[in-house]
Amino acid sequence: MKQQRVGISPAATQLVEKLKKDYGNLIFHQSGGCCDGSAPMCFQKGEMYIDDNDVLLGYIAGCPFYMSKDQFEYWKHTHLTLDVVKGRGASFSLEIPLGVRFVIKSRLLTQIEYPE
Repeated sequence: MKQQRVGISPAATQLVEKLKKDYGNLIFHQSGGCCDGSAPMCFQKGEMYIDDNDVLLGYIAGCPFYMSKDQFEYWKHTHLTLDVVKGRGASFSLEIPLGVRFVIKSRLLTQIEYPE
């Protein structure tokens, strides 16, 4: 069974749709410790350099969601859900000026989802 590794909450979906109207095509990258710690970052497509060192985890609200290969090795047993909370983060992510920030909620994959 191919595991969907990333999901999105209804509140985050609404915010992503607003950002898409304002900025066009978007991408997400799970930061590995810079700026706001380990936070999901939202950019206009083309504003974040993606290369062979990044893993595509899936699509949320039609937007690709990436993570670096090194970080993926630590998170490969988890499912991530993008959510949004009130508060200002310290990053360059597009939602920050709106007084909200994206956050990740994670859970371990089940044995059915990730057989070893």
